[in-house]
Amino acid sequence: MNDAPRLPRAFWALWVCQLVNRLGSFVQPFLVLYLTQDRHLSAGTAGAVAAAVGAGSVVSQLVGGWLSDRFGRRRTMLIGFFGTAVALIMLGSARSMVMIWAAAFIVGLMGDLFRPAVSATVADLLQPRERVRAYGLLFWAINLGFSISTVSAGVLASIGYNWLFWINAGTSVVAALVIWRMVPETRPVLDEGPRRALLPVALRDTTFLLMILLNVGYATIYFQGYSTLPLAMAADGLANSTYGLVIALNGVVIVLVQPLVNRRLSALDRPKLLAGSMLIVGLGFGLGAIVHSWWGYGLSVVVWTIGEIGFAAVIGAVLADLAPVDLRGGYMGLAGSMSFGLGSVIGPLLGTNTLEHAGGTTVWIGCAVLGAVLFVGQLALAPALHARANANHFVQDAVPSA
Repeated sequence: MNDAPRLPRAFWALWVCQLVNRLGSFVQPFLVLYLTQDRHLSAGTAGAVAAAVGAGSVVSQLVGGWLSDRFGRRRTMLIGFFGTAVALIMLGSARSMVMIWAAAFIVGLMGDLFRPAVSATVADLLQPRERVRAYGLLFWAINLGFSISTVSAGVLASIGYNWLFWINAGTSVVAALVIWRMVPETRPVLDEGPRRALLPVALRDTTFLLMILLNVGYATIYFQGYSTLPLAMAADGLANSTYGLVIALNGVVIVLVQPLVNRRLSALDRPKLLAGSMLIVGLGFGLGAIVHSWWGYGLSVVVWTIGEIGFAAVIGAVLADLAPVDLRGGYMGLAGSMSFGLGSVIGPLLGTNTLEHAGGTTVWIGCAVLGAVLFVGQLALAPALHARANANHFVQDAVPSA
């Protein structure tokens, strides 16, 4: 009745770790409110502090990928989770601006250190045919935890902002203990001598660089949902609370739909699924050009969320297939940092400025056109991705883990 292979105990430990970590993700969504209301900073200064967290996050995935290849996945995750706990307590107790800036950057640096290590560990643990299902389950755990945390964080903030920092730090410690007790080191053991440096290899890898470029385009579309969309809805006379309800559909759809489609997605051609998902996300945002009501924007969110589910389920597996075995963590970190790091900057800047000078219809049509371009580009790249995956699968079968 169910012929899907059982996922190993270490994977489920990672799943629990992701869920626990997201359940306690209180500080970042409420950081600006904390800084303006509790620390009495100006909105501009609070926004700049939040940007310092973002800057740390960009560096974090690069460092995390390098550490996971050089010193091991398990050690990197432990450093990240324990380091996040310490950094959160520092930020919650900081009084001077120098300490606030420094702690904010360290929170960002430590907070995403584990991501490339987790992605690489999943690729180490599982055979290629099992990875899409595994990455999909992790994506679901992240969204389930975050959906719960956003509600509970509001309650805790009303009691006192200090609770946010301490409980967030506590869940990071719990996540670290799960890793320490249940996840072994999985970094492949190589006999060829010293490990290669990441950047000289990655910068010569045309297929990988094209993948990053396509992912930057995807992230540029995706971040319209958290920058341009609320402004467009306000311009249509809809309340901020309506935007909150509409964007909440994103988490609801993921939590409800992801478990139902995860195994079906794992049976599909990965590059083609990635291409189709990018197109659906672009067309979902493109609906904004013809809708002006809350239910129309809600439909738009549902459509692009379905595309996001497909993208999130398969992108980790595609990158794992693409990455050399000895540089798997570094490739994951570089892809995450460059794709979503650049996209999180380009997307809001491009979308909001286009909205201001050319109107919302131009923004949403642009998203649809970009989605179509990404669809064509991803399909064109599919043969190279298949060839690389086949080559790397032969290499992986011959390499033991630590």
